[in-house]
Amino acid sequence: MSAEVQFYLVILLVYGCVALISCWGLDLQFGDTGILNFAFIVFQAVGAYTAALLTLGPVETGVFGKMQEYFWGADLPFPVPVLVAAGVGALLSVPIGFVALRRLRSDYQAVAMLAVSLIATTMMVASPGFVGGQLGLYAIPQPFEDSFALSSTEATWAYLVFCIACVAVVGWIVVRISRAPLGRTLRAIREHPDAAAALGINLTAVRMGAFVVGNALAALSGALLIQFIGAYSTNDWLFPETFILLAAVIIGGSGNKFGVMLGVLLLPVGLSEAVRYLPSIIRPGLIHQLQFIVLGMMILAFLWFRPTGLCPERRRRFDVDGRARPSLAFGGTWLGLQRGSLKRTRRPADASAEVL
Repeated sequence: MSAEVQFYLVILLVYGCVALISCWGLDLQFGDTGILNFAFIVFQAVGAYTAALLTLGPVETGVFGKMQEYFWGADLPFPVPVLVAAGVGALLSVPIGFVALRRLRSDYQAVAMLAVSLIATTMMVASPGFVGGQLGLYAIPQPFEDSFALSSTEATWAYLVFCIACVAVVGWIVVRISRAPLGRTLRAIREHPDAAAALGINLTAVRMGAFVVGNALAALSGALLIQFIGAYSTNDWLFPETFILLAAVIIGGSGNKFGVMLGVLLLPVGLSEAVRYLPSIIRPGLIHQLQFIVLGMMILAFLWFRPTGLCPERRRRFDVDGRARPSLAFGGTWLGLQRGSLKRTRRPADASAEVL
């Protein structure tokens, strides 16, 4: 295998790791909790900008003035900028969550998140002295190549290993949340918030927790991406990009972590990369624009014919002693609650209740 092919595969794998982390964060909000966050790309952008500012160092002034425009910079060792970026994404989630998650219906929450995305994008473009404006940021140092004096090939492979380690840690976290009692509480809020509130669950606090963790993962994925590509443009982080991640979650199977992984392979990695090899039709860039039309049609088709996605969410059965045992049933019910009726299954020897 030639060095060019190896480099190309490493780039695909890094992009896949970044997309998988972000989609797991979005699935924690949408698939597990029912929060439709159209501002998800904003938190990814915040993570990318934070990591860039903490890596670029202070603003340098050349012969023709400032080489780049940003309000502040630092030169922190890797991976501190990535970790700080995740924390900034989590902190930013709190004020936005208090506005968008409290006393708003799910459809109003989606509109509020979309408004947040539009406001953030406009502010970034209109403020060149803040984070570069329309030009964005560039010449961001590569972590392993600059800090550890590795060659370009060695640094690329080392960064891939770091991304895979991040995917493993994030995957363990989201799976633990999904299988824990907290995960059942999230799905209870998703399926029937009024019933969950009647049981004494603090809807705002639980939703806020899922919102903060999901956005922290979004910021983490943005930081990982910006550290790898070394440049950032505002035009590449607009609100339509959220729909690519949302399509991966819906088509793969919301609430199913393996299904989300499959959706990432098919859409953010597979479809986005496949359009590069299609010939230009009529004018350059038309194929890339048609990509969003194809994504929209796929979302509509899956919502109509297979709303549970390729890998539907798995139902788990709990015995009376509290031990979970696998079930072949799939769906999105809570405590067997479906279409207003409470269903319980019994075996001859003991009783068991179906829960998510």
